[in-house]
Amino acid sequence: MNIPQNLKYSDDHEWLRIEGEEAYVGITDFAQHELGDIVFVDIDTVGETLEKNETLGTIEAVKTVSDILMPVSGEVLEFNESIADNAASINNDPYGEGWIVKIKLTNPDEVNELKDAATYSAFIGL
Repeated sequence: MNIPQNLKYSDDHEWLRIEGEEAYVGITDFAQHELGDIVFVDIDTVGETLEKNETLGTIEAVKTVSDILMPVSGEVLEFNESIADNAASINNDPYGEGWIVKIKLTNPDEVNELKDAATYSAFIGL
């Protein structure tokens, strides 16, 4: 199971990669493995400011549909259009090509409430 050290993790299995006042959000390797083959991602919140734990969109796998939650509060700046055409890239590269949205942090202190890689590893039982 791949759990990069440079990311922060939510209890709902989203990851956050911070770049200044902006950040990229995706789902973890653990989450994509649990979901199975991902076929579609629906994000209709671009341009909206969402609070931590609000629904950002949905992710559809062959057998289920799950909500994607905001790991921190922020404005949704951009949707990764490449996953619109190839949602399977989330299965293949969840921390790279499979990122889901780019956000602008509105409450950077919330980052401190997320898990680091070691804590997340323990959380999922590794």
